[in-house]
Amino acid sequence: MEGLRGLMDGDPQWIGDYRLLSRLGTGGMGRVYLARSEGGRTVAVKLVKTELAAEEEFRDRFRAEVAAARRVGGHWTAPVLDADTEAEVPWVATGYIAGPALSEVVGGGYGRTGLYGPLPEHSLRHLAYGLSCALVDIHGVGLVHRDLKPSNVLLTIDGPRVIDFGIARALDAVGEQTQTTLGTVVGSPSFMSPEQVQGLRVGPASDVFCLGSVLAYAATGRTPFGSVASGVHAVMFKIAQEDPDLTTAPDGPVRDLIHACLAKDPEARPTTRELLSRLGPVGDGGAAGGARSPWLPAELIAHLGRHAVRLLDTDTPPGGHPPWRTARPGERVPEHAAPAAPAPPPLAQAPVRPTAGEPLGPAAAAASDGPPPPPATGAAPCGPAAAASPHDRPVPAAVRPAGGAPRRRRRMVVLGAVAVVVAAAALAVPLLSGSGADGDDSSDISGRYVGTWTGDVLRDGTPTGQQRRFVISHGKVGEVVANSTSLGRTYECRSDAKLVSVADEDGRERLRLDTKVIKSVPVGRCAALGEHTLRPGPRGTLEWAAAGRTATLHRSERAAEIVPDGYLGTWQRQNDDGVRSQRLTIKRAPVGSSVVTLVTEGGGQGRCTAHADLYSAEGKLTVGPTVVDRPAPDCRPSGTSVLRLNGDGSLRREFPGRDPRPRTYSRAG
Repeated sequence: MEGLRGLMDGDPQWIGDYRLLSRLGTGGMGRVYLARSEGGRTVAVKLVKTELAAEEEFRDRFRAEVAAARRVGGHWTAPVLDADTEAEVPWVATGYIAGPALSEVVGGGYGRTGLYGPLPEHSLRHLAYGLSCALVDIHGVGLVHRDLKPSNVLLTIDGPRVIDFGIARALDAVGEQTQTTLGTVVGSPSFMSPEQVQGLRVGPASDVFCLGSVLAYAATGRTPFGSVASGVHAVMFKIAQEDPDLTTAPDGPVRDLIHACLAKDPEARPTTRELLSRLGPVGDGGAAGGARSPWLPAELIAHLGRHAVRLLDTDTPPGGHPPWRTARPGERVPEHAAPAAPAPPPLAQAPVRPTAGEPLGPAAAAASDGPPPPPATGAAPCGPAAAASPHDRPVPAAVRPAGGAPRRRRRMVVLGAVAVVVAAAALAVPLLSGSGADGDDSSDISGRYVGTWTGDVLRDGTPTGQQRRFVISHGKVGEVVANSTSLGRTYECRSDAKLVSVADEDGRERLRLDTKVIKSVPVGRCAALGEHTLRPGPRGTLEWAAAGRTATLHRSERAAEIVPDGYLGTWQRQNDDGVRSQRLTIKRAPVGSSVVTLVTEGGGQGRCTAHADLYSAEGKLTVGPTVVDRPAPDCRPSGTSVLRLNGDGSLRREFPGRDPRPRTYSRAG
């Protein structure tokens, strides 16, 4: 079964009352294990890193998000089954969803071949319905997903499931401020909303925009605003300013719905309830009117069946009982103790166990405001939360049953859960292989890295005059996860970086990247440096190293840098010879794009036109060396320059470390 790595030295055998089977992955904030409950249910258990457990801010967010997430239910999301937010090392257990991610099924826009490709119309409609229902449940308890993307949508035989909606944001909270606040950017570049790329406050309407992007990807096999391979900032600029590319999306109601979701103005987008009304009733099997025909193509149903069989073959390791555990501070519960109290209410209403007298936090308070409003007229109900097995209901913290249920019962529970999938798979042609995994992957990039980072380059501790910039997004091993720019006094090198590995060294996480040059100014000047490494540095920085060069990178204040209004327009100056003149025009475009055009003419020497790309717009404009349209003896490129606004309304252009004489421009009439 793909995705399983076995238990390693130092891994526990039990977490709470869950027997660990194997690692599912290791992310920046903790480890994820495949496990079985005492009743035989397969679960994913996320164990927080020890150093995060010591952060009180993290604990506050974690317990608040868990409390709210448990009320979301489990019909369209991965249900939260159990958690101990007060343990020495906090953990949370969610239902394991045995199905591939939408990104694995569609492929294409993720740079690889998918299991199937773009989904047919009837599957798209059911996908839209399921995702809308998931957002109704998530928003109803005061959460905003903020990172709805294909890899966070898992496909099962009875519909899609959304993962990483509350707890994932809590896990990222210490490394990166991820609450819904002004100026905070959270998400994956190709699937962000305009509010996110502009650093504005996000709400439920932001998730609706992301839903539209996910549906567009599922319908076409491409991201609607371009791939990050063409530049992260270019994608963000298109999200904020341009129309989506839906040229290959099938005509029909789903395409119209995608257009509505992708409105730039949040107020113009439909609500999730309005989406359900537009879609009309969708049956459990995916057909309109309640018919129970499969919602996925036959090849994918076969894939789900084989995945379920592999899951069944992952047997529970023999022997062992849950260890002594602390129910409350100072109280120990012996092994094999019998339950002293009846099971609590069904899972959807079961509370998280806080320390006595401790509030659950702001998210829990939001969740206590009451159930979401009733569906709009004509909207199909999304269905109740998936019922929990009585064996999986949390037992009060004071006494927890220890030991294991008989082995035969565990296998029978799993067999019963798998039977429906296997029976459906028998109707399909077994054409595909592979599997999905619910949980973080060891190849995932944690939230502390995601964003824009800049710094000055050193060699053997001595400044080189070069600058290094990284724009890092979420991704897995083998994917392009970063765009890197090296800016020198006479050159600009731009590279794409693929993730090689995520590893722990001396208790610190390290990213290894392999870069490929995609643009060189001047042509032929740049070459890849080999392996790059990034690791967390002091006070929220990143430490970069490659080929003997190092830099301390600081997070950029704005993830999507745009040229300020004061610089826009045309500026002019006379050359030092008093004969020729130069016009400098600045336009608005994202970082990495051409923003400056220089035209020099006069004196009978012809006309020279050159362009320069924007490197940074933080407090000043830093642009790379110019590229001349038609090289000629009288048309020579200039080096990297910095543009600043003077107090008298003029524009000053400087050439750091090369030519101390600034050029001054005035507004063109």
